[in-house]
Amino acid sequence: MNKSVLLEASGLLKAYYSGNKQLEILKGIDLKINKGRFAAIVGPSGAGKSTLLHILGGLDAPTGGRVLLDNEDIYRLSDRELSGLRNRRIGFVFQFYHLLPEFTALENISLPALIKAGQGSSRADPKKEALRLLEQVGLKERGTHFPSQLSGGEQQRVAIARALVNKPDLLLCDEPTGNLDSNASEGIIALLQNINRENNTSVIMVTHNRDLAKIAEEIYHLKDGILINQEVK
Repeated sequence: MNKSVLLEASGLLKAYYSGNKQLEILKGIDLKINKGRFAAIVGPSGAGKSTLLHILGGLDAPTGGRVLLDNEDIYRLSDRELSGLRNRRIGFVFQFYHLLPEFTALENISLPALIKAGQGSSRADPKKEALRLLEQVGLKERGTHFPSQLSGGEQQRVAIARALVNKPDLLLCDEPTGNLDSNASEGIIALLQNINRENNTSVIMVTHNRDLAKIAEEIYHLKDGILINQEVK
């Protein structure tokens, strides 16, 4: 497996301001993720996990520090360039799915690929890739169903397929099983592990669940905005 660094964060700071008060969320985060690795960031609610994930994925700029993707500082890019990079190279899976209710499962999965094609950066057939992914996540017969017609676990599988449609190098998962029962959670975790192994996709998952984090090859513990230790298998 390729051990070269895909993502590197150094000195990440994040603070919010309310009047004269400053609330520090991240207090100097250093992190390296190699290509093809599965990493988990675990910590209690309010530790800054989601904030860190959003910064790593280019969704929220840090107050200080930098994020390098393949040695490119993503926050030195223009908004348009950063948006294109997220679309091409980073997939996002959130706790609340964020599927468009008026679109079918197949249409939801296809959307990022259609955006990529509209930017002239892809010659792939979005529908063909979406159909392949529907089958990969075990929903081959559910493509014409709307989110309201799917269970929570099925909606999360659609969200994962959507995140993968552009074949990203990096998959970022924010409490991906937080709204699911134990059976559905096990299925989602098995799916993420399979994607990591088969596609050599780097995965970063944030969770408050220490037992869930144990599936990862690398576990980072975040407390009060600081990474306090790291476990590597």
